[in-house]
Amino acid sequence: MFLSGLGTSAAAPQIVLFLVKELGASLPLAGLYYLTSLAAPVAGYFIGRYSDRTGNRLGLFRMCAVAGFLGWAGLALATSVWMAFIIAVVLLAVAGATASQIFAAVHDELSDKPGDANEGVVAIIRMALTGGWIVGPVLGAWVAAVYGLRPMLWLTAICMLLQIVPLGTLNPIVKPKPESTSEPAHHSSLRAMLPLLTFTGLFVLVYAGEPVKFGFLLIYMEEQLKLSPAVRGAVIGIQPFIELLIMPFSIGLGRRFGNVWLMCIAAAMGILANLCFALWPSAAGMFAGQILMGGVWGIFMVLGIIFAQRLLPNAVATASAIFMSSTALASALGGIAGGFGVALLGLPNVFLLPALFGGVAVIGLAWMARTGRFSAY
Repeated sequence: MFLSGLGTSAAAPQIVLFLVKELGASLPLAGLYYLTSLAAPVAGYFIGRYSDRTGNRLGLFRMCAVAGFLGWAGLALATSVWMAFIIAVVLLAVAGATASQIFAAVHDELSDKPGDANEGVVAIIRMALTGGWIVGPVLGAWVAAVYGLRPMLWLTAICMLLQIVPLGTLNPIVKPKPESTSEPAHHSSLRAMLPLLTFTGLFVLVYAGEPVKFGFLLIYMEEQLKLSPAVRGAVIGIQPFIELLIMPFSIGLGRRFGNVWLMCIAAAMGILANLCFALWPSAAGMFAGQILMGGVWGIFMVLGIIFAQRLLPNAVATASAIFMSSTALASALGGIAGGFGVALLGLPNVFLLPALFGGVAVIGLAWMARTGRFSAY
């Protein structure tokens, strides 16, 4: 997970710059690159379904990691913007299922050894992912500045491949429970998945600000605020650092206030963060927004996957894949909002759009928190 966070976060803030500077894309077209993420939920769903039927979590994880390596390497070699779009749809969509397979495998292991500390184990693994996101943006910015954007993409590709190494040959196969194999359609029916789909949809609205931020915050800080590279890197890097500080306390706060209420508060923090980006044109405003965003993800990144798996307990790989695919859906939504928003509203007013999305998410999460059926989760 550390390697995954390191590689992904090194490339994510730079991908729009790569499309614009290396492949000649316009800003609106570069923003629409995130629409390629719509393929990831489809790939993730079918991979998750196959994982639940076979129990081969780590074998599928390795396959997805190799697809990630090939995808990022292909981007590094791309010579046209359409090549980048095709590679993202065909390979990076499959690579998006790596994390969901890891969390499904972790769930299987913890289910065999139940205990009060299990949720803390999930938090630790999420902290490893966040640790990669602390180092990645700074490392990616340095590699891009010193060696170029294409070597930076090769760095991400290598990190994707190296994910396979720490697990060695470990490959536990989980056999489906006899009582669940007789009704496979029931567990993944639309009715059974409706609460999970609702929660995932609300999370998409919260997360939609991230692709807008990755696409345009660096450009805004560089071209309009005239901030130095060191300050820009610090602004990007402070968010995961705050996440890491908050994550160990998320489980305890969720037990005290309720998981859904706590995520509702986090979504409200996301609104404030985007308002800082839009209305506070200074380095202080950028830091304030990123600190608030750190609070958002310090809560959601721990509680979100736990809550999602509880909403579909008999098909945890499917649940994990659906929830983890929310980032891809949010990338598509944010890409549309960012691409058209920057053309219509300009910088920094484009950040008002994710603030609006966050307002809808707060209302939905508050409704879920007030609904008694979710109190057990």
